[in-house]
Amino acid sequence: MSDIERESMEYDVVIVGAGPAGLSAAIRLKQLDAELNVVVLEKGSEVGAHILSGAVLDPSGLTRLIPDWKEKGAPLNVPVKEDNFYVLGEAGQIRLPNFIMPPLMNNHGNYIVSMGNVCRWMAEQAEEMGVEIFPGMACSELVFGEGGEVKGVVAGVFGLEADGSIGENTEPGMELHGKYVFLSEGVRGSLSKEVISKYGLADDCDVPKFGIGMKEIWEVDPDKHNEGEVTHTMGWPLGFKNSGGSFVYHLDNNQVYVGYIVDLNYKNPHLFPYMEFQRFKHHPKIARLLEGGKRVAYGARAVTKGGYQSIPQVAFPGGALLGCSAGLVNLPRIKGNHNAMHSGIEAAEAAFAAIKDGRSGDTLDTYDSALKSGPVGKDLSRVRNVAPLNAKFGPLGGLAFGGFDMWFQTLFGGFSLFGTVKHGKTDAQSTEEASKHQAIDYPKPDGTLSFDRLTNVSFSFTNHEESQPAHLHLLDDSVPMAVNMPKFAEPAQRYCPAGVYEVVDDKFVINFQNCVHCKTCDIKDPSQNINWTCPQGGDGPNYPNM
Repeated sequence: MSDIERESMEYDVVIVGAGPAGLSAAIRLKQLDAELNVVVLEKGSEVGAHILSGAVLDPSGLTRLIPDWKEKGAPLNVPVKEDNFYVLGEAGQIRLPNFIMPPLMNNHGNYIVSMGNVCRWMAEQAEEMGVEIFPGMACSELVFGEGGEVKGVVAGVFGLEADGSIGENTEPGMELHGKYVFLSEGVRGSLSKEVISKYGLADDCDVPKFGIGMKEIWEVDPDKHNEGEVTHTMGWPLGFKNSGGSFVYHLDNNQVYVGYIVDLNYKNPHLFPYMEFQRFKHHPKIARLLEGGKRVAYGARAVTKGGYQSIPQVAFPGGALLGCSAGLVNLPRIKGNHNAMHSGIEAAEAAFAAIKDGRSGDTLDTYDSALKSGPVGKDLSRVRNVAPLNAKFGPLGGLAFGGFDMWFQTLFGGFSLFGTVKHGKTDAQSTEEASKHQAIDYPKPDGTLSFDRLTNVSFSFTNHEESQPAHLHLLDDSVPMAVNMPKFAEPAQRYCPAGVYEVVDDKFVINFQNCVHCKTCDIKDPSQNINWTCPQGGDGPNYPNM
């Protein structure tokens, strides 16, 4: 596609992704200079369509960006009023008292929100300031300048033939050039992956780490609803060999967010994250809440959990990585949206200063240093050992050692007796051969509390134009059945939360139409044989209030 002649448009800053990071950057740029030409390109059908997050929002980033957000009607309507943490057994639970939790875990002053709706509101603020936002515009390629710098992106390619060739209905898209290009694609973005590799941005940091987060929205009996309640759990059903846990957030209108995160460093390829989530809802405590209610939405996406030591260099020639493209989630707090906003602000300020000096296409080193030494770096540094300690000692040992480390750093100004613990293996490398593990017998979903994958995917409102090329690429078509099946019982059948991958009559089948863009396959495939790329713009999930 790179040899096609396309029309081009020139901007000061091109931003890929209308999430909290990209929109914060756009707003901050316009605050600094209303004359800057800023464009935001969003692959979802509308802003918010591909946003999925817990979410309990720490408003620090939003307050820094728009101090009067409350007066302007930001959809932060449910303050957290109750904070619970439980260790679950199969039939019961133990509540950990709040006073033993490190202060940074306290949710006082935070809000239960739909991040999709927060982003929709942020987009309105950006557009009022003159930012151009184009939804339904997937960015399929980077455009490089003569010096090897990123100078733009290709967006808006539609109507390719199924084999990737150009047909009579193909729209070749256009090039959007910027003095700087910001990549705020979320977890494991395809363009971000390319620049990290091309410029060696991760050469001096630890390996990235991830979890798969799955979420349902439930309407529950008003008598069981407790607006403002936040509950997290660990333990059953994953047990204490695999890391992960749940969140249950009571928002307004008798709705509850019910979610489950499975860390992708699990060893047993028979583990089925989606079914762990479905089984979790049958715990007596959760079942009591959901019985008589109804599920109204479902979605899934990968979550970054590498933390401070896994942040790559975030500035590269001609651009910057923002938000989850850089891996800025605070794992124990299960929060990253505030850091995404901070990153957008820092990147905007660095780009504004550079453009003011007449520069373009260079590396914004001030952004890299500001991100790692400012609010984001301070937030993530204090919790940097939680994920690797979990991996080393298991969830219970990790809870003890990680909790001790967070308390110690709180009391002694960020000093840790552990130093900085390394992650070691990638999540793909953590997968062990199937022969070393027992298969897991999961209960069949009952259709009331638990649901099969394909039924649930219909509640993500996912749609892909079926005549387009599959956006999930196998580097070697033979690997699934020749390598992954005999060695790992082909875990793609299980780690995908949308039923994209099947083995049918000894053939590996990719149902790309089901894809909810979680990127788990790109992360967890033990042979690293699957490459996730963008489908045409507007395709994928259409989340209402995630």
